[in-house]
Amino acid sequence: MAVAVSTLYILAFAGSIVALLFALLSTMKVLRQDSGSESMRQISAAIREGAAAYLNRQYKTIAVITVLLAVVIAVALNSYVLAVAFVLGAFLSALAGYIGMMVSVRANVRTAQAATRSLKDAFSVAFTGGAVTGFAVAGLGLLGVTALYLILKDPHLLIGFGFGASLISLFARVGGGIYTKGADVGADLVGKVEKGIPEDDPRNPAVIADNVGDNVGDCAGMAADLFESYTVTIIAAMLLAWTAFGAGSANELVLPLVLGAIAILASVVGSLFVKTSVASGIWPALNRGILISAALSAIGFFVANKLMFSDYKYFIAAVVGLALTVLIGYVTEYYTAANRKPVQQIANSAKTGPATLIILGLAKGMESTLVPVLAIAAGAFLAYTFGGGFYGVAIAATAMLAMTAIIVAVDAYGPITDNAGGIAEMSKMPDSVRKITDPLDAVGNTTKAVTKGFAIGSAGLAALSLFAAYKDITGVDVINIYDAGVVVGLFVGGLLPFIFSSLTMRAVGNAAMGMVEEVRRQFKTIPGLMRGKAKPDYARCVDISTRAAIRELILPGIIAVAAPLAVGFLLGPEALGGLLAGAIITGLLLAITMTTSGAAWDNAKKFIESGQLGGKGSDAHKAAVVGDTVGDPFKDTSGPALNPLIKVLNTIALLAAGLIVSYHLF
Repeated sequence: MAVAVSTLYILAFAGSIVALLFALLSTMKVLRQDSGSESMRQISAAIREGAAAYLNRQYKTIAVITVLLAVVIAVALNSYVLAVAFVLGAFLSALAGYIGMMVSVRANVRTAQAATRSLKDAFSVAFTGGAVTGFAVAGLGLLGVTALYLILKDPHLLIGFGFGASLISLFARVGGGIYTKGADVGADLVGKVEKGIPEDDPRNPAVIADNVGDNVGDCAGMAADLFESYTVTIIAAMLLAWTAFGAGSANELVLPLVLGAIAILASVVGSLFVKTSVASGIWPALNRGILISAALSAIGFFVANKLMFSDYKYFIAAVVGLALTVLIGYVTEYYTAANRKPVQQIANSAKTGPATLIILGLAKGMESTLVPVLAIAAGAFLAYTFGGGFYGVAIAATAMLAMTAIIVAVDAYGPITDNAGGIAEMSKMPDSVRKITDPLDAVGNTTKAVTKGFAIGSAGLAALSLFAAYKDITGVDVINIYDAGVVVGLFVGGLLPFIFSSLTMRAVGNAAMGMVEEVRRQFKTIPGLMRGKAKPDYARCVDISTRAAIRELILPGIIAVAAPLAVGFLLGPEALGGLLAGAIITGLLLAITMTTSGAAWDNAKKFIESGQLGGKGSDAHKAAVVGDTVGDPFKDTSGPALNPLIKVLNTIALLAAGLIVSYHLF
């Protein structure tokens, strides 16, 4: 029984509307919760104002760049439609992050207050707040791509939309990562290491900036990251369908949109099961939502495939994508959870000092690449073999990213619980509250790591889809690795993730040094601050992080845009293909290593703080603080930023492919 194409488009629209309505209802549920005492509300307001100030300043900067690039696209490519699509992609990506973050900074204080009642209540508020971000990302992404395709009728014109989303993702990830880790490292170096005061101590002038950073990096940054991955992957699948099957292949063209809608509906149901019970543990409750969403999505994908096609090759490809989502989540959780062997081994190594802890953390990060990379390679092979070529690979990537709503909901839970613990500490709530927020926050580190693993793994599959689309657009069927230009492209592409990571880590170091100097200055010049008799100047530290993040994100962004254009116009489309291949391989491996090591160091510290190996203040704890500080830019800045870097390189290659084919020098 065939289904009318118009019905399929209606399903895609319905899925996006359901996602946005669910985000709205979740927002209303969060805002109805008790926001606690006046002291708690004041601290939450300071975090909210700092986050809004940063995003507003960042978006103003990005808006100027976006307008300039839109003009370049319109003139150079002689297409105002591409320019408009580019601006729309950038706008919706920024909007998704802004919506999610502004709810998260209101959910934090309500989570802290709910912790005075029970773990279950605090958990429910935090996850509901995170769900706003997840469903806003998926809803706006699916709505934007569906509406734009129905208006333009050509997926090639959607490349502008993807590039706009990629650009915002890059800036949000880099800027947010620099902000959050510059503040976090600066706060820890003076507060914990030099002064010996607890994390989130209200005497620390950088503590508000640190809490702001959790939101602009892990909430708004991740939202933009996954919005980009979600939309770009759908666009790549539609491009491959157009090339492989022709403009008349309506079912293949609309299938990626249908998969997105089905997974949204499944994620709504899955999210309801997250809230039923936390008796079996916090992470199992969150993982239950992911597993139920994946299972329901698989059922929906089967039904859709049966109604739309005569065989099941696309269903096989889609199931491969879902299996990769679950597998990468398990592997990441194994290497980063505090109750797992790798983290406890890292914590145990802290007994002999920070050097051994850092060595083992790096080793575990490198080891953690094994299963995800082999799984991605096997998944791509299976999807290609049984799913009808590169279109099957694109469908696997689309199915994987169709889970974005529930995955981002689980991720955004993390910064909310982190902020809740900070508010509890700063407002001097009873120790019983921290006994609830601390385990919630520890699991939040794992959820953030799992989401980063998901984002990076999906980037690998999505990049293969974009790579195939690049081949179709340029007509380059073979990339000869014996060609000198291709060799140059391979080496430049392999180099880019390392140079990019160097710049972002150095940016965190620069921001942290500025923060350290300011915090030291305040402790020296504000009488009674260390004794808790005076109030620090929080706003000054927020401003330092804001200015540092905006300043330092420009150069990495320029390199990401300029490098593929330079190689393409100098050496031609084959060399640019080599660059894309090199960047995909090294970027994927480096990103997994950095995010896993960073999260493992963080949870090793929390494992010790729970009372193990001497607990807080012990020599092992001091070593773990050093490891955590080193790991901060690994897991929250440089590692996650490699995901949008890979996608920016690919989307700008697609956008400029026609010009490069015609006008390259050699």
